[in-house]
Amino acid sequence: MAESRTSADGGMETSYGFREVADGEKQGLVNEVFHKVAKRYDIMNDVMSMGLHRAWKDAMISALNPRKDAAYKVLDVAGGTGDIAFRIVEASNRLAHATVLDINGSMLGVGAERAEKKKLAGNLTFVEANAEELPFEPNSFDAYTIAFGIRNVPHIDVALKEAYRVLKRGGRLLVLEFSEVDLPLLDRVYDAWSFNAIPQFGKAITGDAEPYQYLVESIRKFPNQQDFATMIREAGFSRVSFTNYTGGIAALHSGWKL
Repeated sequence: MAESRTSADGGMETSYGFREVADGEKQGLVNEVFHKVAKRYDIMNDVMSMGLHRAWKDAMISALNPRKDAAYKVLDVAGGTGDIAFRIVEASNRLAHATVLDINGSMLGVGAERAEKKKLAGNLTFVEANAEELPFEPNSFDAYTIAFGIRNVPHIDVALKEAYRVLKRGGRLLVLEFSEVDLPLLDRVYDAWSFNAIPQFGKAITGDAEPYQYLVESIRKFPNQQDFATMIREAGFSRVSFTNYTGGIAALHSGWKL
């Protein structure tokens, strides 16, 4: 059925929510979604996670534990608005440098404006590029982070191999993503909230329910925790693990380039 999750063998590259599209078509459709929601992206995350994304992101940064060192370099992918990168820089006592990469210029514009207001621009570089073709030399970064973005990348296996390539030996991958709820009652409540409430809230906030419908559906198509961990291992990472948050509504995946 269309609503079944994709597996470690792939499928997200032709999945635009529950709709099947041609390979190569998804990226343009996803770009349009994020052009539409860029200005309200943080509100969108609050709606989709019931406000919990803030705690999950804080937990992600605690797990990363960025070094308080000016030589520490992080690549935050699909992080246009800067939410994760700002947290990383602050956690390093404003010493680390974060490169924020996003394929969507509208999202990057929001992030650059926010960085100026927070007086963090000196610690950040904003790059418009594709996660499947990173414009960096091998062994360039101490960490690679991506929060709620990997499911929007058409060829996830390619993006993970690129993450492995640009990390230094001993570098760490951290992926925060909506995942498969593993509590029987919670999964029903969350499904009801997702499919009935979120698109309507999205329409009220932005005047358009369609981007939110896609985002809800993309969560249900994304591989479950075990399958995604398999994909990370297949990209070359070691010591792969995941931690569920809020009954599996979200999960933090970790891998090391050893």
